[in-house]
Amino acid sequence: MKRYDIVILGAGPAGLTAALYTSRAKLSTLIVSGPMIGGQISQTYQVDNYPGFPEGITGPDLTMKFKAQAEKFGAIFMDSEASAVDFGSQPFTVTLDGEKVESRVVIVATGMTHKKLNIPGEDKLMGRGVFTCATCDAVLYEDLKVAVIGGGDSAFQEALDLSKYAAEVTIIHQRGSFKAVQYLVDKAKENPRMRFVMNSEVLEILGEKRIEGLKLRAISTGEISTLKVDGVLIAIGWNPNTNIFRGQLELDSDNYIISRSVFTEKPGVFTAGDLNDRLYRQVVTSCASGCVAALEAVKYLAIRSQDHQ
Repeated sequence: MKRYDIVILGAGPAGLTAALYTSRAKLSTLIVSGPMIGGQISQTYQVDNYPGFPEGITGPDLTMKFKAQAEKFGAIFMDSEASAVDFGSQPFTVTLDGEKVESRVVIVATGMTHKKLNIPGEDKLMGRGVFTCATCDAVLYEDLKVAVIGGGDSAFQEALDLSKYAAEVTIIHQRGSFKAVQYLVDKAKENPRMRFVMNSEVLEILGEKRIEGLKLRAISTGEISTLKVDGVLIAIGWNPNTNIFRGQLELDSDNYIISRSVFTEKPGVFTAGDLNDRLYRQVVTSCASGCVAALEAVKYLAIRSQDHQ
């Protein structure tokens, strides 16, 4: 059975940053990337708010730079997916495609998956007008028309952020009332760039190479209509990728790992990235938490080594 000092689960900005720090510290590091290196950022066409790139950089290009830097210091990548973990005793065990590896430390950076509409055009046009983060992509829609699908706090906050750039922002919600706090609803209604489509569901995202509009159905009448937009932000929530940790780590009612900063209740198991950050969810904050998790992992292993001398 192969054994590593560090196994990092997840290869988004947090996991990639953690791999850079642990491998640079001369610790054998395996990063389990799954099928998509980069996480959510790999689906972002243009990143304009990551320091050091005044001209901007595409999400995939930034991801590859992160990966190359970690590999430079010896990090090993596997495109496997972890199917099980055992944190009951040291060394920890991680099952990858049916084979087990051992590790003295595990950094969990599995991130989150945005809840999907599961409608035609959604996957095909992701990154081509379909997006999930206004802070990341709002500047791309200056003077354009954008729809936001959702009715909660995050949908309204994203819509308000978009309204600083877009010519028109339409919030589409299935119900007749919003779930968002009244303060955000009032603020949106006062905004002259905001529009509202209630009691309607999105049946299809239209377009071939880029989004051209939305096919809507009025829930009360069944009437079908088309809304022309240049972009659509899906804001119906997120699911933390934590299923394999059930029974191994303590999860809250929303399936987030209960942690204090990057520390879980299991010594030697750390968390990083969006699992720690329900508020900002930015590349730079994910990188920061990956750095913290890695530095704490290095410190943990140094203390254990001293204790065993």
